[in-house]
Amino acid sequence: MASANSVEPHPSYLPDSVQGAVKILVTGPFGVGKTTLVGSLSEIDPLRTEETMTAAGVDVDDLTGRPEKTTTTVALDFGRITLNSRLALYLFGTPGQQRFWPLWEDLSRGALGAIALVDSRRIEESFDVLGQLEEQRIPFAVAVNTFPDSPSYPEDELRAALDLLPEVPILHCDARDRRASYDVLIDFVDHLHSTAVLELQP
Repeated sequence: MASANSVEPHPSYLPDSVQGAVKILVTGPFGVGKTTLVGSLSEIDPLRTEETMTAAGVDVDDLTGRPEKTTTTVALDFGRITLNSRLALYLFGTPGQQRFWPLWEDLSRGALGAIALVDSRRIEESFDVLGQLEEQRIPFAVAVNTFPDSPSYPEDELRAALDLLPEVPILHCDARDRRASYDVLIDFVDHLHSTAVLELQP
């Protein structure tokens, strides 16, 4: 498998050797960095369905601590990364707000697993998304996205606060950083492989 130190841009087309593709969700609450993570990981220009936030959403979307946020995903984000010569990962970022959750069933269909982004400043906002993943029995890892003013908590406190099972990995990243994001993806793919969810071909 590639290492984080060898992350390089790839052509927009898949190599002829690629014989399979795996669908991974990138999910989490509103404003947690899903679009940024997909953009950091994708080897192609990601497909984004962001729309400018308007006054109509003032009473719906809580921008506390996120004054710079002016757009929101209304359908999905899509990116791709070639994992090895035979396997590609398709990344599907989900909308964060509950009013877009009717899309969840379609987006999650066929997903092998999910990376659930969490903002440690707003732990409680992640409960509904994690509940959705557990209800749909989608294997997932929690990735704590680091913001400039994010508090740092020991893993056992995070696990207790999020009510996670022992087998759910807790990872850390800065979604703006391609190498850090790639490290999270490698750790998650290794987790899927170690639990026999994903078979990696050389």
